[in-house]
Amino acid sequence: MVVGVCGGVAAFKAAALVSSLRREGASVSVVLTRSARRFVGEATFRALSGRPVLTSLWRGGDEPEPHVALGERAEAVVVAPVTAHTLAKLAWGLADDPVCAVVLATRAPVLLAPAMAEPMWLHPATQRNVQTLRGYGYRFVGPNFGRLASGREGWGRMAEPEEILEAVRGLLEPARSP
Repeated sequence: MVVGVCGGVAAFKAAALVSSLRREGASVSVVLTRSARRFVGEATFRALSGRPVLTSLWRGGDEPEPHVALGERAEAVVVAPVTAHTLAKLAWGLADDPVCAVVLATRAPVLLAPAMAEPMWLHPATQRNVQTLRGYGYRFVGPNFGRLASGREGWGRMAEPEEILEAVRGLLEPARSP
């Protein structure tokens, strides 16, 4: 299982998601965008996942293309939170950060949990990108209506970790059926 984390206040919820996935017995690899590291540190995800955290396309080590290797090994890829910016990059097939690169390199099911300000979520460009990604077979959980980082209420609040975990179970269920 790969959990990608993009920048945004909701990134702290990704830590709870990784912890929950581990309690369920999943082996979890975490991938962070540069912006995500401004909200939740690499050390947090390393401790919760028990694995190295991918933060760059250019990491050294045994694997020359760690983003491709993670994408190929993944049973599923969850991006939580996914920003409007990353939705646009994925819709256009851009892979200039480790999260987008892993998503584009995988054949596994992809689950996206958007989090952003309501005007960004409702913008026609974002909605077009969501439809494009659904056409690629990507699934979505949320966003929900609730209190946003701005203090306002509206659509754009990331789904809670328990809701994302339930969506992951649903995503993997058909693959586990005989």
